[in-house]
Amino acid sequence: MRRVSRIAVAGAATAALAITMTACGSSSSSSSDSSSGGGGKSKGIGLAYDVGGKGDQSFNDAAFAGLEKADKEFGYTSRDIEPQDGETDADKAQRLEQLAKSGYNPVIGVGYVYSPAVQEVAAKFPKVTFGIIDDDKVQAKNVADMVFHEEEASYLAGVAAAKATKKNHIGFVGGVDIPLIHKFEAGYVQGAQSVNPKIKIEKQYLTETAQEGGFSSPDKGENAAEGQIDAGADVVYAAAGLSGQGVIKAANAHKIWAIGVDSDQYKQAALAKYKDSILTSAMKNVEGAVYELAKSVHDKKPQTGVVRGSLTNGGVSLSNSNPAFAGNTAIQDAVKKAEEGIKSGSIKVKTS
Repeated sequence: MRRVSRIAVAGAATAALAITMTACGSSSSSSSDSSSGGGGKSKGIGLAYDVGGKGDQSFNDAAFAGLEKADKEFGYTSRDIEPQDGETDADKAQRLEQLAKSGYNPVIGVGYVYSPAVQEVAAKFPKVTFGIIDDDKVQAKNVADMVFHEEEASYLAGVAAAKATKKNHIGFVGGVDIPLIHKFEAGYVQGAQSVNPKIKIEKQYLTETAQEGGFSSPDKGENAAEGQIDAGADVVYAAAGLSGQGVIKAANAHKIWAIGVDSDQYKQAALAKYKDSILTSAMKNVEGAVYELAKSVHDKKPQTGVVRGSLTNGGVSLSNSNPAFAGNTAIQDAVKKAEEGIKSGSIKVKTS
């Protein structure tokens, strides 16, 4: 994916330190390589980003926050590596293999696109723990498949949107037309309709494939949001990675509400000038998942198998940072009631 409007400091750091990873990505760590293959003490986390890379203020940045927490707590010198445009599964596998050979443990692929690479490389390094985020199909003995009930947080976002709209007209922008993002849409629509069955909901996916830039093109997100706002929507939820920044920008320009995703986007420094337009964010605790996997390896009790985040275990949630959201009793009561229903099982949230 094309990395549009990447935070400058992240780009500068990665460009300067791509010493041994030139063929398979750039790295923001200058740790020297070794051939330990997991046989000695771990240097820390080897983190390979999803398309869009660091600086998305969303999914990838949440993974990096987990890395930083582990480094601080365990004294690690972890390595995070950027993706390249047009790369293949073989490129991803080469990247993960280099990290494993260099002594990083766990090695984590950030995003479902790493599934084939994790499957291949984990088999070659049985003493190294691997993680993959947003895919539960690898299921090898030394792999943690870290997935989330995105639909649950999105249901709460839909409830919030339906309570916040003044026109009974809201919107959804998905980055790529894939089953993972369908979960976000399904929960959002169901949540909104639980408040108002007749609410009008605009829906648009930016691209058919990730390679077309659906998760990394703020301009595409902005254009889609402009269209939905022109059609009458006054709350727009974006599940689109870096492209969501364009949705937030458009919402701010038109003085309507945006709902962020994955990270608490109200708190993101790069979005500070738009934060008063960010009602809330449907979050998934990617930061916690990365940190907990690192901790499990550090404690010599590595996580494996499917590790699923939900409302019940704190793996997904709705942010409460914007005072306009936190102080709105009607929205808060509706969201709380919906959350209790999901946790108790009285509300079954759809995934498609």
